[in-house]
Amino acid sequence: MVNLPNSLSMNAPFGGPGSNPGAAGAPTGKERRLASAEHLVLELSNKDLRENALLELSKKRELFKDLAPLLWNSFGTIAALLQVATFIVQKILLDDVGLDYICTTAERFFAVGRVLGNMVTTLSEQPSPRLLKHIIRCYLRLSDNLKACDALRSCLPERLRDATFNSCLREDPTTRRWLQQLLHNVGVNRVPT
Repeated sequence: MVNLPNSLSMNAPFGGPGSNPGAAGAPTGKERRLASAEHLVLELSNKDLRENALLELSKKRELFKDLAPLLWNSFGTIAALLQVATFIVQKILLDDVGLDYICTTAERFFAVGRVLGNMVTTLSEQPSPRLLKHIIRCYLRLSDNLKACDALRSCLPERLRDATFNSCLREDPTTRRWLQQLLHNVGVNRVPT
């Protein structure tokens, strides 16, 4: 977790300001929760532990007040989340605060866009209707932000614009509709089905 701010580093000492002076270095409840969150975030990078870590983070998300920055600043975590768990990124994007956070800087937007684009490429070789649905929904939500929508005009994967996923979407009218709306939002015409 090289990219973590010092306040979120696992090497940060316990017993800083606000700790109980009588406890002489014993971690506070907040520090224990943060250490637990950091441990679970580390487990996200291990594909064998990822599912359980996601489950635990999901169950305890209200306890971890700094979970979003911890996830964002942990090396490789966003890529791991986008692969086993694209629906989590979708949930972040569906929240107005999450959408604004990702679209605030070009670096964040293009980091998410690059990983989504890589996922689209992978799906064209090994289709998964469920994962495709989440990816299209993420792109559609990004198109709700004016700056992101402008950027998507040039960086939306060609495979979403052409007929690559027609057979994959044949049985899913909702996702087909989302894709059509996405293409409409970014001003791109799609090859007829």
